[in-house]
Amino acid sequence: MTSPSPTHSDSSGSSKHDSNQDSWEIVEGLRGVPANMQEPDRQEGFLLKRRKWPMKGWHKRYFMLEKGILKYAKHGTDLKKGKLHGCIDVGLSVMSIKKKAMCIDLDTEDNIYHLKVILETWDCPGASHSLVHQASNESKASIPESISEFFDAQEYLLSSSSSENEVRNYALHHSFCLQRKKKGSSVVTLARRRSTLPSPCPTSSVSLWNILRNNIGKDLSKVAMPVQLNEPLNTLQRLCEELEYSDLLDTANQTQDPYQRMVYVATFAITAYASSYHRAGSKPFNPVLGETYECDRPDKGLRFIAEQVSHHPPVSACHSDSRNFSFWQDVRWKNKFWGKSMEIVPMGTTHVTLPAFGDHYEWNKVTSCIHNILSGQRWIEHYGEMAIKNVNSDACQCKITFVKARSWSSTVNEIEGVVTDSNGKVVHSIFGKWHESVFQGDPPSATCIWRANPMPEDQEQYYGFTQFAVELNELDSTLRPLLPPTDTRFRPDQRLLLEEGNTEGAEEQKQRIEQLQRERRKVLQDNNMTHQPRFFKKSKDDTWVSNNTYWELRRDPGFSKMDFPVLW
Repeated sequence: MTSPSPTHSDSSGSSKHDSNQDSWEIVEGLRGVPANMQEPDRQEGFLLKRRKWPMKGWHKRYFMLEKGILKYAKHGTDLKKGKLHGCIDVGLSVMSIKKKAMCIDLDTEDNIYHLKVILETWDCPGASHSLVHQASNESKASIPESISEFFDAQEYLLSSSSSENEVRNYALHHSFCLQRKKKGSSVVTLARRRSTLPSPCPTSSVSLWNILRNNIGKDLSKVAMPVQLNEPLNTLQRLCEELEYSDLLDTANQTQDPYQRMVYVATFAITAYASSYHRAGSKPFNPVLGETYECDRPDKGLRFIAEQVSHHPPVSACHSDSRNFSFWQDVRWKNKFWGKSMEIVPMGTTHVTLPAFGDHYEWNKVTSCIHNILSGQRWIEHYGEMAIKNVNSDACQCKITFVKARSWSSTVNEIEGVVTDSNGKVVHSIFGKWHESVFQGDPPSATCIWRANPMPEDQEQYYGFTQFAVELNELDSTLRPLLPPTDTRFRPDQRLLLEEGNTEGAEEQKQRIEQLQRERRKVLQDNNMTHQPRFFKKSKDDTWVSNNTYWELRRDPGFSKMDFPVLW
């Protein structure tokens, strides 16, 4: 936030000789922060908020700050039920603070919110509970132990003439930008992940026209492409990328209202396309038959497994489970080149279940198209209608339209949708852009449900990967012995391109791996045998679902004691 500092009236009569902590200052975005810094923890508790009308006194309101979105309600229980009094996108607001008085102003253009930080104690039988917020690194004050439970209190009013010092408070500065949870004397830390790829993407001299000119209108999944056109991730890993914003499903599983739950599920379905915005210039590696990929993310509370279960037609199946949801799909694509554009038509259904409510959601994917594939600036769009239904309840359904752009304009990438009840009446409306943000309601009072994570620095030099994508192919010494030899991270052509930027070596390995696949297929055909996937099985409706053996086999007896085909 770099807007000029707004003018504030100060009843305490600050002078030119005031220290910095006595005057208002703009809080700008954190700069020079390492890319591998942990995502800030959710913060919640009571703050004082100046009354809008009449402009006298203060309300005590329960606030929750998560992923840059500040929501508030009268009580914490109201917040959990979705009964919000307001929602503020802190990232799009101009924030000013007054350190000594612990005052925060948020200018959202539509409204200016005046807040005060408080530190209060409520005495309960046998215990006392302190509501705390976290201080900046600049503060020398000791920080009380953070707690996760907060209790509602009766409305608390201060007159507008009350001295700022009457509010008990302590240092707050960057906690709206960066928070760290303390537990006793130790800091809870997670596995450190790499912040950038080892090698930038190499330049390519391959002529796409020479490859594609004889394949107009054909299915490109059967056309061999040189490795220079690939990004160094696999289709199986691309499926895992759809879980970057799985916290939306965590929230859905804790939302009582079925219509609001549908909003969160629908928003999650939209975010599956977000990472494609910066990736129009390349394609993922095609998995070979029997290839697998796992992703175990305790920090996100989920684990993921995928397997290439069919080669002709190519089918990728995946499954993810978490305390708050299960997610699975099998995906097959048809890719067609039309002279200037490449159209990607997906088939298959995506599934999500929420255990808290017994919900089972299903939805289809929409069509994707890469424009200007031969010359000019390549860009990708998604268009079509996505229908989301809960097969275990007819209480509501949702339709999301990915709007097809007539030309490159400000309206590109737009989505719009409605959640309707069993009678077709609109209960909620959502809108936004699939690569940027999704809002609920009607402007200008709409609530931001999701906003895309910021891109890493120099992302153009690193295939347009998000931070989440950068981490997907990481292979450290502790993980290596736990994986099956079929895991994508062991694939030599992909590793040569990703880790070393060695296109010539990657192309040689790619051709060798494809030849091995042809030889394995011939052996099966000669013996009248068919390939049997290891971790997925066919369901009654002819879709591929997990056979629930991967994580148990990983633990006991362990993949190093099992036989696998030689894929590379």
